[in-house]
Amino acid sequence: MSKATPIGLKLTAAAVLLFAACAASLVTAPPALAKTAVPKPVLDGSAVAVPDSYSADTAQQIFAEGGNAVDAAVAIAFTLAVTYSDAGNLGGGGFMTLYVDGKPYFLDYLERAPQTATRDMYLDDKGKAVPGMSQVGARAVGVPGTVDGLWEAQRRFGKLKWKQVLAPAIRYATDGFKVDARLQKARDDAATGFAGKTNFDAYFANLKAGVNFPQPELAQTLARIASDGGREFYEGRTADLIASQMYGHGLVTKQDLQQYKAIWRQPLSADWNGYQVVTAPPPSSGGVGLIQMLKMKADLKQAFGGLDLNSAPYIHLIAQIEDRVFADRQQYLDDPDATPVPLDKLTGDAYLAQRADEVSPDEVPGAAPVKPGLADATAEKPQTTHFSVVDKWGNAVSNTTTLDGSFGSGVVVDGGGFLLNDEMDDFVTTPRAASPASASGTSATTGDELNTIAPGRRPLSSMTPTLLLKDGKVALAIGTPGGSRIFTTIFQVMTDIYDFGLSPADAVAAMRFHHQLLPQKTIYWEPYHPLTGDLAEQLKAKGYMLEGQSFNGDVQLIRVDGTTPQPVADPRGVGVGKVFQ
Repeated sequence: MSKATPIGLKLTAAAVLLFAACAASLVTAPPALAKTAVPKPVLDGSAVAVPDSYSADTAQQIFAEGGNAVDAAVAIAFTLAVTYSDAGNLGGGGFMTLYVDGKPYFLDYLERAPQTATRDMYLDDKGKAVPGMSQVGARAVGVPGTVDGLWEAQRRFGKLKWKQVLAPAIRYATDGFKVDARLQKARDDAATGFAGKTNFDAYFANLKAGVNFPQPELAQTLARIASDGGREFYEGRTADLIASQMYGHGLVTKQDLQQYKAIWRQPLSADWNGYQVVTAPPPSSGGVGLIQMLKMKADLKQAFGGLDLNSAPYIHLIAQIEDRVFADRQQYLDDPDATPVPLDKLTGDAYLAQRADEVSPDEVPGAAPVKPGLADATAEKPQTTHFSVVDKWGNAVSNTTTLDGSFGSGVVVDGGGFLLNDEMDDFVTTPRAASPASASGTSATTGDELNTIAPGRRPLSSMTPTLLLKDGKVALAIGTPGGSRIFTTIFQVMTDIYDFGLSPADAVAAMRFHHQLLPQKTIYWEPYHPLTGDLAEQLKAKGYMLEGQSFNGDVQLIRVDGTTPQPVADPRGVGVGKVFQ
């Protein structure tokens, strides 16, 4: 030991000399390098539209520390994992659409099926689905992607240190936060389905309105991730805790976690109304559906001419467009790493003009049905959360993240304090049998095997984080939760603003409706703006059935008017829109 000490001292001295030399070289660096490090603001301020006040306060702190839109988005997402626990998460997944330094990007951090997952894993010996198995408990859990996605985004584009962006979430988990009535109601509704099946109540029984709710195990998990980096969740102590929770109950293993990687994909892009739409590619179905709806409505400009917004004739035409979009969704869309998706055709002008030609004001709903798809898309659950961020330098993030169902599978990782998803339910869990018409014994219908369970596959999702660009600058950041209603909601808000001239606040508050291929002839209405009175009777007279839904949607958007960001949080929720000067 005594002989080693002088060597250590000599190395230290050498290191000091080397550091001094490096420091000197930095002092004499060319002035041009110093200038490019501090870009000038191009907007009057930074802005967020987020689903709760805690995440808004987090964004304010991050911007005050010099962070950009990506830093703020990552910090918001971690905060929501603490304060918005029915949808915000560490144990789920999502999509992020970004615009950074004048270039668009898309990050896919959706959950994956475990390596031991099988096509028929939720069927009994008679080929029938076992009720609830894909929704509640350990077998419903897919390999989480959220932490790796946030790690990838911040590591590539963030300005702050990793520990800085996790600090607000750690504080809320350690000190607690005051629970609001919305979150308690979500907890109460979910707890009924989890009772006696998971450890949900052991962690969330005290989640009550007006009560401070600390989460010490979650704070410890966040602290480990902050200290060791995002891969700690997949390779460190947290991964061990997940694997232990799953052992003997679920399918996710330590190897599944180690193999998980978020994927940078080419964002889907299209020209519309003088703007460039930048949105989610597969495994999202939402970006394709949004572009198809926007383009078909534009092609039908003459048919829509003179129609009042949300009148019966207007809703009738939109419903026909949605029939065709959902038929394509079920027939062609899948995880692109498993199945080639004909994106150019599905979003091409010629194809969509042909589809638009099929739409007629005189069409009788259901009389000549559009070719049906695999399943009723209402199975995709709406409990997701979205936020939008724009910084003063003109960067933007539109992010949608989910546990799938409210509070996911109801399984909390013991010792980790966070919920795990039930994303496996977004696969086709009751596959159609192979058609006997196929001589080879395989399905004769193009879509029969799409979105079925296979090892490593990502399920089809409707999450549609979207940006709108004008002359190379962000004009709109928008998204919403809502399952299969996500892209139909975004479509309505966008057309309300850009086709009908509504203000962003009025467009978000306006009535929304939903229709899809199956069930046929059904228009869904929301509690916030029920379909009643003369409008309801006119739609019934056209042959539609009207059905209420419990979910309103929660759009979070930021419109940029010149250099002024205009954030709007949906009045249906408890979100916050803020500008930080």
